[in-house]
Amino acid sequence: MSTVKSPEWVYKRLKEKPEQTVIADVRFQLTRPEEARKAYMKGHLPGAVYVDLKEDLSGELEKHGGRHPLPSPEKLAKKLGEIGIDRHTAVVVYDDSGGMFAARFWWQLRYLGHDSVYVMDGGFSNWVKAGYDVTTEIPHPVARDFELTLKEVELLNAKQVQDRLNREDTILIDARAPARYTGETEPLDQQGGHIPGAKNYFWKGNLTEEGKWKSKEQLKQHYASLDRSSEIVVYCGSGVSACPNVLGLKEAGFQNVKLYAGSWSDWISYPDHPIATGAED
Repeated sequence: MSTVKSPEWVYKRLKEKPEQTVIADVRFQLTRPEEARKAYMKGHLPGAVYVDLKEDLSGELEKHGGRHPLPSPEKLAKKLGEIGIDRHTAVVVYDDSGGMFAARFWWQLRYLGHDSVYVMDGGFSNWVKAGYDVTTEIPHPVARDFELTLKEVELLNAKQVQDRLNREDTILIDARAPARYTGETEPLDQQGGHIPGAKNYFWKGNLTEEGKWKSKEQLKQHYASLDRSSEIVVYCGSGVSACPNVLGLKEAGFQNVKLYAGSWSDWISYPDHPIATGAED
């Protein structure tokens, strides 16, 4: 079954099982973070709670860990319980950025042990285009107890990535735009380039020209050159846009996919880490 669901599927889910469903609005703008919450206040899916990338889905900035470090599992679990999520709750998450932020929340929920998570295809704009209701009403969810069951094997840190460099059974994927991967430009971090040996699969390659998710067959074709028996490690600038690639790879049938959450902004915080520029063979 696909993780990506149409607005029609979400509408039916809300009609049939509203008490067993939490809708999470994770719209965000990296350069203007306050604008997304304003957009939520102007209109959102009925019953949707707002979850903030910076406040809820990221931890405190430190010397290492990247620009959007993961919050402690306990902190996120507390937030999830507050917005009504427990083991019996299905979660539908959406953004308006092609699924980048939605995929981040999808990955975090799965990392904490919650598998019943879906990403709405096309985000908020697609819901509106389909003609479904939008509301300004702020929900007041009933708090529940979210129990942690960490899937620790799905997450890697800088040391673990460094240990995997040049390993034949590991494929490293950089999800950033090609110009950032090659080091031609770097608008967000102090150093350009990529981790040596990484292949560049820009995260928007998971989407069609219309900005919707590709089908499973299309995603299989997109990742056809990758060895399915290999461990695949995905990173980006700060652990956000890598998540659509993790989702895309999972949709394409890859099993051994891991996230380097600190990503490039964490990697370059260590002066001794090697850096590559230009294209890889």
